[in-house]
Order: sequence, then structure tokens, then C-alpha cells
Amino acid sequence: MNAAERLERLADLAVSVGANVQPGQLVVIGAQPEHIELVRPIARAAYRAGARYVSAIYDDLHVKRALVELGPEASLSHSNPWDLTMLDTLVSEQAAYIRVSGDPDPELMAGLDSERVGKAQYREFRARWGHIVSHREVAWTIVPLPTAGWAKQVFGKPDVEALWTAVIKALRLDRPDPAAAWHAHFDRLRTIAAAITERHFESLHYRGPGTDLTVGLLPSGQWHCADFTTNTGHNHAPNLPTEEVFTSPDRRRAEGKIRSTLPLNVPGTMVRDLQFEFRDGKIVDVSAGSGVEVIRAQLAIDENATRLGEVALVDGSSEVGKLGLTFCNTLFDENATCHIAYGSGMEFCVEDPADVAVGINHSAIHTDFMVGGPEVQVDGIDARGSRVTILKDNEFRIS
Repeated sequence: MNAAERLERLADLAVSVGANVQPGQLVVIGAQPEHIELVRPIARAAYRAGARYVSAIYDDLHVKRALVELGPEASLSHSNPWDLTMLDTLVSEQAAYIRVSGDPDPELMAGLDSERVGKAQYREFRARWGHIVSHREVAWTIVPLPTAGWAKQVFGKPDVEALWTAVIKALRLDRPDPAAAWHAHFDRLRTIAAAITERHFESLHYRGPGTDLTVGLLPSGQWHCADFTTNTGHNHAPNLPTEEVFTSPDRRRAEGKIRSTLPLNVPGTMVRDLQFEFRDGKIVDVSAGSGVEVIRAQLAIDENATRLGEVALVDGSSEVGKLGLTFCNTLFDENATCHIAYGSGMEFCVEDPADVAVGINHSAIHTDFMVGGPEVQVDGIDARGSRVTILKDNEFRIS
């Protein structure tokens, strides 16, 4: 397919499967200026789907760099009131939100004070967005756009065409009917999620090089895949691509050490060889080959940033993982292998309000880091101490 055709195909997927835009719906597209070539086809696709109005909102990382480099300390975590109003409008209007991913300049924050980079988190905005996600208040999705800067991270040169080839495969855009392929994929993920939920595991145990971590699960916890339904009944797929099944763990229980198996891209900074130690549910030590100051600044955002909000499992059948690439983009890398997130959890993953009250984490951040691969085994442990292998040799062993 030519350049125009692939943009149209991706835009249609974002609208029809990702946000599942409905007639009469308000649609907001969030992007960086470099994403405009995809924003415009998304707008056209949304109007073809019957959208009432489509608005594009752009944020510029160069402006954020200026803040980190030159702005006052108190402004690093500032959230614009009009951005908070936009979130409130998304909820009140039952709107659809489509976010375009693909960092045009991944090393933009290089050379700046890492602690200030980590603090530049738009704290109130992120907390409000986390609440929206946790309570399923908005139909939203994230879709990628290959950029030269992103391609250079992946291939060592700005080979945008090579990155497009990978993205097309990961998004199943090369299938005769991409939407049908995605719905069949969701069916498989729902089956795996249900099989894990039915076992009522008390905890997960991760084992691998540099990894020996036990994470507690909640009694009424439910496993999901990224095929969501809002609290008003609107189906949507928040991540494209998505290959995971996930839940929110017990914020009070995590013990041991875990080593990240892929680099982590915190916008503008690459964090490599990341390692955590947990005690009594909290991160008590963090190290990394590079970028550790950014992580430490994130963990200091609020008192619950050091606790876990998500555990997610991905096996070797992942269309992202089969490409064998490190994308240096969390949207892709978290769907190439298992991941864990520190920060905010998701209340819809737990049925019992009592479990929600004591066990779900609440924080202004939610940062996924990758922890899976062929050398990492994940077992489920039930209340009697019986152990069941869930993932081994990069394959699901539970059904």
C-alpha cells in the first residue's frame, strides 16, 4: 500500500476499532505537531463515522523542554485549567479521545537536569486522567505514527519505511479485514483472561535473571484484555496494538527484586537496565544503567507512586514480539512482552468495593516497565500455596 493508503487504513482502524466512534459523538484528537499527517485522516474517518464535531489538540515537547530547562520549579507539575476542562468535557459529553503516539525527538530532554525531567508530569491532569480510565468514563485509544526520530531509535538510522513495515504488521493492517482480525484477537485474549481469573490466584511469582518477585493479588480481582466497555456501554480498544491480559494487584503486597528486560522510554529520556527492589508493597530501591534520576523523580511524585498499579502478561504469540524489535516506545514494547506498572491502578479490575478500598493504588502516575521474555517464568500461587505455571518459555501454559 502507498503512503496515503496506509494512513487512511490506520485512521480507519483508530476510529472504528480503537475509539469506536459513534454517530453524533464529539471526538478529540491529541497529538504533537509532527503527527499532523495522521491527525487529518483520523478527522476525516471520524466524520465519515458520523462524528458531530472533531477537535485536534497539539502539545509540543519543545515547549516542555523549555519549561524543564528554564521554568520555575513550581511550574514543573502544573496542569493547565483548560486541559482539565477538556477532560471534564470528554466525560460529560461521552466523547471519544484518540491519542497519536510516536516520539519525533526521543532524546530531546538529553542534557537537562534529570530530576526536573522526572518532575514534569502535569500532576493534576494525570491524576484526573487516571480516574477517568479507572472508572471507564471515556472511550479512548492510542495509535502510533512512525517518525524519523523514532525510527532512528529502533534501527540506528531514520528509516521510516522500515518502521512503517513493522507497524503495519503489529497493527494487522496487512490483513484483508483489519477490524475483523482485531475482534478475533480480542476473543482469544478474553479466553486467556477468563482462565486466569477462574483460578483465583492469591499471588504471582516472577522468576528469571535478576528477578525473584512475588506480587499479591486481590480476592475479587478480575483479569481483562484491552477490549474495554465504558460505564455507559461503549466498546473501545485503548491500545493499538495490544497483546496483553492484565489486572490491578494488591497495592500492599510485593516482595523481592525484578529486572526490566527492555529499555523504558520516559518522554525525552531512555532508561536502560532498570531494576527495582520491593518490600511490603513498596519500591525501596531502584537502579539503572542510565536515566535512574528520572525514575526516582517519578517515584517521589506522591506517596503511592512507589506501589504497583498493574501486572500484565504477554506471550510469544504477540504480533509485536514476533517482530524481534525493541521499539523504545512503551505502546509497542509493553505489548511485546510482560510488563508491570508502578503508580495508579484500575478500579474496574476488582469486583468487591472492600478490595477496591484497601487494595487498589491511587497515584498521579502510571508507568509501565517491561519484565518478560523467554527467560522469565510467571507462576500463579493459590491460597493453599499450590503453584500453577502461567507463562514459561514465552508461552501461556494455562487455558
